[in-house]
Amino acid sequence: FFLPLVHSSRQRRMAKVPEHVLKKRKTQEALAAKKAEELVAARKKNKENRATIYKKAKAYAKEYAQADATLVRMRREAKKHNNFFMEPEPKVVFVVRIKGINAVDPKTRKILQLMRLRQINNGVFMKVNSASIMLLRLVAAYVTYGPPNLKTVRELIYKRGFANVNKQRIPITDNKVIADALGDKGIVCMEDLIHEIYTAGPNFREANRFLWPFKLSSAKGGLPKKRYHFVEGGQYGDREELINPLVRRMN
Repeated sequence: FFLPLVHSSRQRRMAKVPEHVLKKRKTQEALAAKKAEELVAARKKNKENRATIYKKAKAYAKEYAQADATLVRMRREAKKHNNFFMEPEPKVVFVVRIKGINAVDPKTRKILQLMRLRQINNGVFMKVNSASIMLLRLVAAYVTYGPPNLKTVRELIYKRGFANVNKQRIPITDNKVIADALGDKGIVCMEDLIHEIYTAGPNFREANRFLWPFKLSSAKGGLPKKRYHFVEGGQYGDREELINPLVRRMN
């Protein structure tokens, strides 16, 4: 017969924890402490960023209101003195592709690719200059465009905005996505991005390239007579301010 081996309390007290377990425990405690410190620092930084973003948004809202008030005042002055008021030239247009890929000649296809309009119902912002006007004339039969108002720009970016990060389509779920890509340009939040696009600021090209081409839905109610120009009762070409109702139907 074999009696079971019984350890005394003294032997149990003398049993040591293996060295690799102690090292692992120490490493985990250090990592947990570091993570807690980083979390506290991140919360403090986020609180400061929120205050800064709020001040920026407030300043932008004041700027937009002043611009609208100035425009109204100048129109009234012109009417008061029996003069004509020449509306300011648009700085930005929103371009929407309304035709597909069938029977597209190579030159037009290449221009549409350069404009990042590879699919039907894709939309992009473009700064108005001589080069962009020439491109729009060459592909006028496949697109419709016009200057967007502030509400249209804001709704597009908030609802349909995706970021182009390392050639990947990333949803803009946090201001950190914008700050990481455009922080060096002074664009750190959604309101900065909207302001840069709407006013065609000095960093418009970087901000526009950061945005993935907008994938819009088919227009509610349809788009009849696509083969005719907008001025002929059709759809393609420049529709000026009436681009905004169209975007509402497609957004």
